[in-house]
Amino acid sequence: MTSETLQKARDYEGPYPGNAPSPRPCYHLTPRIGWMNDPNGFSYYKGQYHLFYQYHPYSTQWGPMHWGHAVSPDLLHWTYLPCALAPDQPYDEAGCFSGSAIELPDGRHLLMYTGVRREMQPNGSTKDVQTQCIAIGDGLDYEKLDCNPVLDEKDLPEGGSRYDFRDPKLWQEADGTYRCVVGNRAADGSGSLPVYRSEDAIHWQLETVLDRCYNEFGKMWECPDVFPLDGKTVVLVSPQDMNPVGLEFHNGNGTLCLIGERDPDTGAFQREDLQAIDYGLDFYAPQTILSPDGRRIMVAWMQNWDTCVVQHPGRCWFGQICTPRELSVQDGRLMQQPIRELETLRGRRVYHSALVSDEVVLPGVSGRVVDMTVTLRPGQPDAYQMFRIKVAYDSTHYTMITYKPRTSVLRVDRGHSGFNRDFIHERKCLVRSQGGAIQLRILLDRCSVEVFVNGGEQALSTVLTTPFSADGISFEAIGGQVMMELEKYDLTLDG
Repeated sequence: MTSETLQKARDYEGPYPGNAPSPRPCYHLTPRIGWMNDPNGFSYYKGQYHLFYQYHPYSTQWGPMHWGHAVSPDLLHWTYLPCALAPDQPYDEAGCFSGSAIELPDGRHLLMYTGVRREMQPNGSTKDVQTQCIAIGDGLDYEKLDCNPVLDEKDLPEGGSRYDFRDPKLWQEADGTYRCVVGNRAADGSGSLPVYRSEDAIHWQLETVLDRCYNEFGKMWECPDVFPLDGKTVVLVSPQDMNPVGLEFHNGNGTLCLIGERDPDTGAFQREDLQAIDYGLDFYAPQTILSPDGRRIMVAWMQNWDTCVVQHPGRCWFGQICTPRELSVQDGRLMQQPIRELETLRGRRVYHSALVSDEVVLPGVSGRVVDMTVTLRPGQPDAYQMFRIKVAYDSTHYTMITYKPRTSVLRVDRGHSGFNRDFIHERKCLVRSQGGAIQLRILLDRCSVEVFVNGGEQALSTVLTTPFSADGISFEAIGGQVMMELEKYDLTLDG
């Protein structure tokens, strides 16, 4: 039965089809109306990809969390479905926070999410108590279980916090049993990842603690994900309050990928390699799925918590999901490439091979919905000091991508992109190159730029506020010259 709270949200969002009254990105999912943050319930069900998301329909500001809902045949063409969950029970009255989804053997769709309720403290303040809850449905309507919450403070590891216990990611093992990993704060104040086991995906028991932060990489570890990939176990988390480590991690809310081995009997995880997941300004809370054809695909919220105060007058939505990415592990590193379906959106091909020195604009190379690959060929070590690309470029605005071969540092700078607040607007990362050679695949989609380095060794995601009319693209080698090859396509959902 649809509650009054849920029906209110559905009635409110009903008049908004998702493409009006303001322009949107072309192939990035945005909320139907209102606010979006973390992707939730990423799953394949009844022949379609389902993506839910943290959602406040009533404004473009964070508020009591609902679950928005959209479906797609290819992760690019999206159809909005009615709001799936609303905070309408005592155990989730303060919000239905992040979670995941799975198909049950009987064909029903199970959502597991964090329910939040407010608890009065002795000093008169309130704190959020977080528990794990379940709703089951048919891909459109979902009923919350009478036995909710299915995991609460009695199920925590010793010393675990009932106030930081959220974002369950569940999966089914080959033997039919279910497991879920949940973010929690341990007694030392930093993140831990308890894993729970179940025979039916409803009744759960603590099995182990997969890994802990020990105050080394941020504090609370949010939005965990665990999956096998190319013979390794990959753990993704989004740590809060990180400190930088060289150019690998940056201050604030970041992302962390741990690669290692997981003992199939004990569940113990042994780290071997670690890295940031994304090196740009706007990427958080990733979640993955195993596609029907066996690819591990990742999506994430393409936004930065520290810049959410910047709103766009006249827009009825805020927040977007990154380009879905195919993952692999190569030589101990997480690799990311835009999903291959993106190539079906390509229009006419433009190709140039040019020796670049002074700033140049090339025929047919402009636009704000673009898939462009730039390859700098090896040359003499001191052939050039810096190469830079300007995108979303006009007389007032630009976002700049620069590469210095001597230091192998790549930088994305949106300081002139139209933001009117003095936030941090640049990110740097150390890339692998030989003799100044590097390949950059650059995706533009009106409100964002994403850069994939050397076949996916690194990715940098950045939101733009630049007027859509700023569509210039230029190239320049400083302190010398370099041979550049360029392949560019305009993208359209109607292609």
